[in-house]
Amino acid sequence: MRIDIITLFPQMFQGPLTESILQRAQDQHLLEIHYHDLRTFGIGKYHQVDDTPYGGGAGMVMRADVLVGAIETISANTAPTPSPSPVSGRGGKPHVIYFSPRGKKLRQPMVEKIVKKYEWLILVCGHYEGIDQRVIDGGWIDEEMSIGDYVLTGGELPAMVLIDALARQIPGVLGHSESAAEESFSAALDRKKEYPHYTKPAEFEGMKVPDVLVSGDHKKIAEWRKKQVR
Repeated sequence: MRIDIITLFPQMFQGPLTESILQRAQDQHLLEIHYHDLRTFGIGKYHQVDDTPYGGGAGMVMRADVLVGAIETISANTAPTPSPSPVSGRGGKPHVIYFSPRGKKLRQPMVEKIVKKYEWLILVCGHYEGIDQRVIDGGWIDEEMSIGDYVLTGGELPAMVLIDALARQIPGVLGHSESAAEESFSAALDRKKEYPHYTKPAEFEGMKVPDVLVSGDHKKIAEWRKKQVR
């Protein structure tokens, strides 16, 4: 999967997307992430990307001409690297997601659907008071998405959340195929929270690991775990 990120603050992604599982996914060419500083598409000497809102009010609004220019340039000048397991519905066209409080709230079924349906994403990280509505109404945005009912400074953190969730669903990213299949909110667990986990020592501060987990009886262990899912 290829992901292009349009942002005013590309350095924010260093660390969260360059460590652990996400970095290994990129090293293995299972995930391809590209950062695009919106100011490189800005207007004039100072690379202006925003302006005051019509009708008045506080804050600034990201300009339609700048943002559309960025989306169209990235869409025209780049193409996703073919993945080891081709995904249906690629069509050579990116699926553009804008993070907005008005967007559909991110849930695990959405994550799974995106991975299965799209090979190439463009993530638009808004700032200030958001983006000019004409970018959305004109069809340059395919989907608006929210990660919760609260206000953040910009779309960078939601983009990181989405990328992390998507990466876990890409075949080969996790060490064991069961890891993603039986995670919290997965279809295998009927979209419920995962069962409790234990490891050594067998007893800690007077608390023991449930007997069934050290019994060696895989059928009983599976039954216990199923009962613990909630």
